[in-house]
Amino acid sequence: MSAERSEQLRGRATSLLLRALDAFAFSSALVACAAALLAAAAARALGLALSPSVVALAFCGTVAIYCVDRVRDLARDAGSSPLRSAFVAAHRNALQLAAALGAAGALVAGAFAGVRALVLAVGVAALGLAHRRLKRFAWAKPLYLTGSWTAVCVGLPALAAASESAALDLTRLALVAAIIGGAVQANMILSNLRDAEGLAAHFGARRARSVAGVFCAGAFGLALLGAPALRALATLPLVMGAAVAAYRPGERYGAWIADGALLAGAALALFIAR
Repeated sequence: MSAERSEQLRGRATSLLLRALDAFAFSSALVACAAALLAAAAARALGLALSPSVVALAFCGTVAIYCVDRVRDLARDAGSSPLRSAFVAAHRNALQLAAALGAAGALVAGAFAGVRALVLAVGVAALGLAHRRLKRFAWAKPLYLTGSWTAVCVGLPALAAASESAALDLTRLALVAAIIGGAVQANMILSNLRDAEGLAAHFGARRARSVAGVFCAGAFGLALLGAPALRALATLPLVMGAAVAAYRPGERYGAWIADGALLAGAALALFIAR
């Protein structure tokens, strides 16, 4: 095989890989997988049985909310996220279908997860649908987004267990919420910094990254100093801390690295806790 032919094949393989990674991230599949694995990791840390309905609810609900947001904010996002906007414009109908299927799947999964979990999911969904208006308030955006993610990833497994009359350690619940919430808050800071939105953009890159690092360090310390069941969650702030250190303003950084850190950290936590 000639060197020119080999170079062409490598170029095609690289192009296909980039397109696959972009599709995984820009379609919202990456963040949905992250939410599902975080819910599973939280359940393990809480000493609860892994509930397929909770995992499915976290995944389907995230798909529905994020796909709706991507399509509705297509014009507004074109400036800060041109690659994602081009993907959304080219696959608008598919994303709308994914949103509808995600909503239907979330309702079915919620019915199995229990009334309390379903009510929480509906409340978070309502907040998610109001995101387009709420994100205009720079001070509020990191708070309600982190709160929503923590509610889904920690609240859903806790409420599903409560519906089955399982006893919960409230101290452990608070620690798990703080660990996951700290990592998610760091992710939100990085995302807002890259998109030049929220408080992160006003503070500047250096200060925003420092604050994100503090959240990661705090969450890491809570995980290591907590009960043995919590130590597996240390991978989450650890991987997110690496993403903070590797910060780049590029769009693919936000899509692959910042959000991918949540997915990778949750996957490692589950692997360690098995």
